[in-house]
Amino acid sequence: MGEAAKTERILLVEDEESLAIGLEYNLHEEGYAVVRAGDGQEAIELFDSQDIDLVILDIMLPRVDGFGVARHIRASSPQVPILMLTARTTPADRIHGLETGADDYLAKPFHLKELLLRVQGMLKRKNWYGNTLKAGTRYGFADIEIDFSLLKAKTSTGEISITPLEGMLLRYFTSNPSRIVTRQELLENVWQSTSDIETRTVDNFIMRLRKYFEPDPSNPVYFRSVRGAGYIFSPDGSAP
Repeated sequence: MGEAAKTERILLVEDEESLAIGLEYNLHEEGYAVVRAGDGQEAIELFDSQDIDLVILDIMLPRVDGFGVARHIRASSPQVPILMLTARTTPADRIHGLETGADDYLAKPFHLKELLLRVQGMLKRKNWYGNTLKAGTRYGFADIEIDFSLLKAKTSTGEISITPLEGMLLRYFTSNPSRIVTRQELLENVWQSTSDIETRTVDNFIMRLRKYFEPDPSNPVYFRSVRGAGYIFSPDGSAP
């Protein structure tokens, strides 16, 4: 790995010591600096006191659970990628993790190579988020205004913060209005991934956009599904 990658600092939050030790060793072998926390409160304190580039976060933690840690991180640092590790594999748990600010999730047990590839991809995305989001910083539709440079959006219910990944997804849709965009296209152009494993992640992120911007998320008019094809963004809320 290059010199830039060797300076990247990862906060590893895992209370299962044998797993944490193994992950810390392998992340060091990949050239990352690793800070390890064994509970949620320690994770919050370490995050607040150090410059962290990425967080690997278990959900089931003592003192403060992973959802609480993710909410704390997102309140001050929307740009830091969060990869959640979870033994909970139900759709509701995955959605809750993404709603609290995680960029992706990995179900236990997982293959080490897959985790390392996810980390590499998330850090790579983080590095090019900035330049991509700065090109054309604002976009408006309906009563919504998105500021990509500040990662903020004004809606009818108030101002919200968005993550860089949400910003990239929004930017792709707003650059391609009124046409069908497939999940694979989003994986390749937003996630920079060709893995079929992550298609559910795309669906969950669409649900997040609907929650933010749709008057009725269960009956979307801006971010519609096209059965068997993908999604279509209609800025005027009209049917395709």
